[in-house]
Amino acid sequence: MTTILSLDNVSYAYEGTTKNVLQNMSADFETGLVYTIIGKSGAGKTTLLSLLSGLDVATDGRILVGKASLKKINRDTYRSRHVGVVFQSYNLLTNATALQNIVLSMSISHCPQKNKKAYAYALLKKIGIDRETADRKILKLSGGEQQRVAIARALAHNPAILIADEPTGNLDKETEDDILNIFARLAREEDRCIIIVTHSKRVTAIADVVYRIQDGCLTAENG
Repeated sequence: MTTILSLDNVSYAYEGTTKNVLQNMSADFETGLVYTIIGKSGAGKTTLLSLLSGLDVATDGRILVGKASLKKINRDTYRSRHVGVVFQSYNLLTNATALQNIVLSMSISHCPQKNKKAYAYALLKKIGIDRETADRKILKLSGGEQQRVAIARALAHNPAILIADEPTGNLDKETEDDILNIFARLAREEDRCIIIVTHSKRVTAIADVVYRIQDGCLTAENG
């Protein structure tokens, strides 16, 4: 296991305000482990994920990718090479097929694979989407199938870090278990760093480390 992402005394205030919603957060995230981030609604969980995924910048402190500060590297490059994001609402192109969603993501990220369609089919198969389902439009897929496609899309550029915001919030328990097994396998068999924001105790049950955000501070519950 290797530390791949770190918070170094990170604070964040929304633009135009002076009160920090995140306060002096420090933590290390390692490959091969599943992390969950819990806390009440409005605690700042999604804000923290935005910082970790390079969608926003900390007001104070540093976010380190390896030993490089995220403020000093190209965040577009970071997002297209090092981190994948899975959204609760999937954020897929609904009139495109599952396969097309993956291929388009690969093209945007400038993935080096020459045969993108073959790579995308293989990636979808690994996540539990067969070839017939891969050729169907997103609108025709179930919620669980759409979430699998969203995970595959996040993995399209082979990132070491996978960040997920309430990825099982819209799923039934059986489908939730299937998705959680995928996340656990990605960490333990493929040595990725998995970070999940959740309200679900079923999700925290698979975590190696649970972090709680409370009053703007980040504390480890275990690990």
